[in-house]
Amino acid sequence: MNDIWESWLHVRHDVTLVFGLVLAVLTTIHVLMNKREVASSVGWIGLVWFAPILGAVLYLMFGINRVRRRARRPDGPAVPALGGNAGAQEPADRGFAMLVGSVAEITGRPLTHGNTVRMFRDGDAAYPPMLAAIEGAKRSVGMCSYIFRDDLWGGRFIDAAAAAAKRGVEVRVLIDGIGGGWVGSPAYRRLTRLGVPAARFMHSLLPWRMPFVNLRTHRKILVVDGAVGFAGGMNIADENVQATHPPHPVRDLHFRLEGPVVGQLVEAFLDDWTYATGETVAPDAWLPEPGTAAALPRGAPAGVPARVIDSGPDADIEKIEFSILQAVTCAQRSIAIMTPYFLPDERLVTALALAAMRGVTVDVTIPARSNHRLVDWGTRANVGPLLEAGVRIWQSPAPFHHAKTMVVDNAWCLIGSCNWDIRSFRLNFEICVEAYDPQLARDLLEPMAENRGPALTMADLAARMPIEKLRDAAARLLLPYL
Repeated sequence: MNDIWESWLHVRHDVTLVFGLVLAVLTTIHVLMNKREVASSVGWIGLVWFAPILGAVLYLMFGINRVRRRARRPDGPAVPALGGNAGAQEPADRGFAMLVGSVAEITGRPLTHGNTVRMFRDGDAAYPPMLAAIEGAKRSVGMCSYIFRDDLWGGRFIDAAAAAAKRGVEVRVLIDGIGGGWVGSPAYRRLTRLGVPAARFMHSLLPWRMPFVNLRTHRKILVVDGAVGFAGGMNIADENVQATHPPHPVRDLHFRLEGPVVGQLVEAFLDDWTYATGETVAPDAWLPEPGTAAALPRGAPAGVPARVIDSGPDADIEKIEFSILQAVTCAQRSIAIMTPYFLPDERLVTALALAAMRGVTVDVTIPARSNHRLVDWGTRANVGPLLEAGVRIWQSPAPFHHAKTMVVDNAWCLIGSCNWDIRSFRLNFEICVEAYDPQLARDLLEPMAENRGPALTMADLAARMPIEKLRDAAARLLLPYL
């Protein structure tokens, strides 16, 4: 009996070795053929040869990009030609001509004119006009949010969407499958109970059926009648409304857009909806009615040149990051950045450092303490080269500021949902809007200046205890997934 048991153990051991070897070889081949980044490739190959079965399972879950956007189908996008070439021209500052052309190549979208952009601070200012837009909708409402809570203000958005659907408006609401609640999503459940077409982006309750668990939609979009759009960094939750005195308040910026650029927001939203649900929405109700374009403010006859830049782990991978890299390269005088999480990869660190070395004033405003301690630790281990090059990193005091904005040379502006980390640049579905407007630049620079607390210095980094340096360095290794 012992001989039989020992023989079985030997056979099982040999089978496991062969199975592990086959997995390691196949995984290595897939990594070599599909991964572009050397560090990522080396990491996955090392893991799979160290622990073949576990490494292969982890690579299967987190390392393979399975996203193939069904919205990018042969018959074209869900809303063809929205925000098209009509009115497209270069901004008044000819120094941005190279940037205009580069971002056109990166995105495949034209720069549109005839737009207006208005900034709102916090949910106190942003939510009422968003709700008013939904309440005034005549034909269509599209809404996408990473976090959507069924709390006081979230409930008002749900009620407004339900009322719009009841009066015959085409309504679609898309909530992320993790950010909106993995086990349960009260906002989604209430929307569907009220008859509002809603969906959860890449959601499954079964872990082994979640090949996309690491790929989230982080976009925040509201489009109404194809004529009015809202975008920025703000989720739908009471924590964004300072008047409610939330226990963990979140400061943020959001933006109202009108003009041809709204068509590009609509196109991005409907592509996401089609991908998440398989429903191809007829575009008629999502196009602006003739004669509904908003009047431009006095003194701005051409409006604001603007363009949507969306990115995700699909055909749009790294488009926001590439656009930012080009903007940093084109900067001649100043670069100002505000972001809640600052873990750029080596490319962006080098680009910012080189900009500072050539005399460009580079200011980065980040929270002194964010709501993710791992990110804070990794940041401290990642910013040394920037500080050495002369980049100024300002630490904003509480409450936590969630805005993601960038200004170059006091004229080029980037607003939207994208954080300055690898997760946002390469794993999340994100959406930003670039705009060439000195007035908007002044509006964006104001909260940056107001939130500049003590500057982070090389002395601060050096003063960390050895155990803290080790902790921060270890957190930095998780940089691609934080």
